[in-house]
Amino acid sequence: VQLQASGGGLVQPGGSLRLSCEVSGFTSGDYAIGWFRQAPGKEREGVSCIRGSGSSTYYADSVKGRFTISRDNAKNTVYLQMNSLTPEDTAVYYCAKKSGYYCSLSGLRQAQYDYWGQGTLVTVSS
Repeated sequence: VQLQASGGGLVQPGGSLRLSCEVSGFTSGDYAIGWFRQAPGKEREGVSCIRGSGSSTYYADSVKGRFTISRDNAKNTVYLQMNSLTPEDTAVYYCAKKSGYYCSLSGLRQAQYDYWGQGTLVTVSS
């Protein structure tokens, strides 16, 4: 099982980025995928989750209305479209495979994710 996150970079406040998570070693549509982030000096936090089929999503309050998660199971890829970025969004972003098909409606619990990508750095700065 492998997850490869990409798409990070430097962006100005108010800008946009799209992260990608390419997965392999399992049937993509059988599992939920989550995005997490870890800002400097802070604990890793859950950002968004998408059900195996893509028909249901979850967002943390801090990104709701600005970020959109989607997936293309034919391409084994999950995306995180990030708009209206602020310096508070600066972090290393990780994608992770959940050990089940559904996202939790109460948030992303790291213990429920069994495989992790290597992370991609997003820096929001002028």
